[in-house]
Amino acid sequence: MLLYLFALAMVYLLPGPDMILLLQTGARHGRSQALTTALGLGIARACHVGLAALGLAALFKAAPWTFDVVRLAGAAYLLWIGVRMLRPGSLASLSAGGEGSERALNWRAALQQGLLTNLLNPKALLFCSVLLPQFIDAHAGPVAAQFLGLGATLVGVGLLFDSGYALAGAWIGQWLDKSPRAQRLQQWLFGSLLIGFAVRLAFIQQA
Repeated sequence: MLLYLFALAMVYLLPGPDMILLLQTGARHGRSQALTTALGLGIARACHVGLAALGLAALFKAAPWTFDVVRLAGAAYLLWIGVRMLRPGSLASLSAGGEGSERALNWRAALQQGLLTNLLNPKALLFCSVLLPQFIDAHAGPVAAQFLGLGATLVGVGLLFDSGYALAGAWIGQWLDKSPRAQRLQQWLFGSLLIGFAVRLAFIQQA
């Protein structure tokens, strides 16, 4: 279990679209929406664990076009988010005195953004499909129970790291509020990184 936790920590510490999305959301829209985005990422990872248990990764191998469909959809979604970040209007934050319906809509959008960013990344599913079986011992009890426990740990550890990134993003946002130039630099940096991740995802191939 210690080795498994170490492996998860190394993965969650690597920069990726999830981390950039959380930092950007926290910096521009505050802690609450960033944590909501983290919740969406957690739900997506739970879905990946379930899909891995059902053998969807085997479908990717048997029908490579399904992998390509998910890969291109994920790349297009990341590209869309990145381009939105680069637009000048994206610097506008949600005002604290907004209407309740508007705030709820933004929270739903934050949840959806986290969900789709991870769910449309086929590498996340393949990661679950490759990592989890390595830590299952056929002699240690029911395989399904072990898979469930390892999957729950993966989701829980991910939520801890993502919550940290969300809070870090909110702290960055408080600092950026003092400098419009730094806001613009941060906007272009995070937007460009997401576009770069989109291009990378568009050209990855199955191992």
